[in-house]
Amino acid sequence: MENKDGFLGTWVEEDTSFLFFSTPSDSKVEKIRDENPHIPLVETYEMTCEQWHGDKIEPYFVEDFCIAPPWDRLKKNMKSPALEILLDPGVVFGTGRHQTTEDCLTLIHRLCASKPLGTVLDIGTGTGVLSLGAAALGVKRVLACDFNLLAVKTTLKNIRLNHFEDRVLAFQAKGEEVLSIPCDLLVANIHYDVMQHLIEHPSFLEKKHFILSGLLNSETTKIMASLSEKKVQVIERRCIDGIWNTLLGKRI
Repeated sequence: MENKDGFLGTWVEEDTSFLFFSTPSDSKVEKIRDENPHIPLVETYEMTCEQWHGDKIEPYFVEDFCIAPPWDRLKKNMKSPALEILLDPGVVFGTGRHQTTEDCLTLIHRLCASKPLGTVLDIGTGTGVLSLGAAALGVKRVLACDFNLLAVKTTLKNIRLNHFEDRVLAFQAKGEEVLSIPCDLLVANIHYDVMQHLIEHPSFLEKKHFILSGLLNSETTKIMASLSEKKVQVIERRCIDGIWNTLLGKRI
């Protein structure tokens, strides 16, 4: 994603934009300010990639997955077979080590092990790690959706790294805009503010299975209450760290 002047990309968050560069770029920022005097500069930071992500970017294991950055692969040294997923998070926050990500991967693995899944819809895909996991497990059609364009570009890069162009499609859209797409499994690791509206969408009840994640305890209580009024069954609630919750459910 980096171009010749070190520009990595722009992360847009409502009315704020974060510009990322791989090298000090004060002159470039000043030029942008001169050309756009109506846009204020709020803050600048210099940090390493690990400082930005808040975690080391190194290989790790979840179920049968080995998730590794392309510059630090363990596959040649692994003693047991594993499904390797190459993941370059770029500047999209998160290395895949968050509890919700690991829980989602665990549940996707469990579902795929019990029965083949034809289609997975991943809303809020981020770096694409959950979509890549589904593809690695044999799902032939995976739709990876995110409203943030930089996240979509990062997912596209990771799709190519894993040679999954024939089975994973990444695109920019809001969750409610794609929820009507039929799928065997809906995965949504997103903010509660978005989640509460998604589960009220008429198409939500058409999904055979769903994994809902990114929820704090109080938020999960509200989502569970809403789900109890619908023709769905929550099969499992995971909250390993006591903070972040992931729900696995199905329609009935």
